[in-house]
Amino acid sequence: MITRQFLELSKTWPATGRHILASYDAESIVVYQAYRPAIARYAAEYQQFGGEFSYSRMSWIKPNFLWMMYRSGWATKPGQEHILAVRPRRSFFDELLRLAVPSTYHAHRFPTHEDWQAAVARSEVRLQWDPDHGPHGNPLERRAVQLGLRGSILHRYGTSEVLSIEDITPFVIEQREHLPDDLADLQVPDEAVYLPDDAEAAKTVGIDRDFRDLSKPEA
Repeated sequence: MITRQFLELSKTWPATGRHILASYDAESIVVYQAYRPAIARYAAEYQQFGGEFSYSRMSWIKPNFLWMMYRSGWATKPGQEHILAVRPRRSFFDELLRLAVPSTYHAHRFPTHEDWQAAVARSEVRLQWDPDHGPHGNPLERRAVQLGLRGSILHRYGTSEVLSIEDITPFVIEQREHLPDDLADLQVPDEAVYLPDDAEAAKTVGIDRDFRDLSKPEA
């Protein structure tokens, strides 16, 4: 995992708008999930989800590390003590974006509220744009995405589409120690604005293209 100093890296991120911040390369993208120890250990050992993991429930993935830290309380909340960095194929992630249906009704996408409800019932991918958060949990003007997966899509994610699963809890705990200070020593995964190769996928989820710098920061 490539990391960078938070105070420097955050200067390259857009301050407002809907953007997917993520660590990615030509083939894959990293998403984060938080689980209780048994689920995380199984996933890291077998490089797929199984054991106590439930494929009958919706499972949410988050490409933004700090949003995951906010949600899990930096791996301190019950049932979220372990943080997994899951690396699915980019082509699969873009497919998720293309199939995603928002959790709330948007008139520009659906003629009626009933049409939206029907789409939600059919879709295996749920979309939410939430306020992004800083290291201390403070909400930001920028929006962060999370995707809820279920059914056959969730099964593909948990097995055939995953290239690697890493338990990064030791890193999270180490970086958590820097929160009380001025954050000068805080390291986070190297994340940049992500645009899917599929233009239709970007349009479907409503990614904002008007931001300062599209380029991935140099390592």
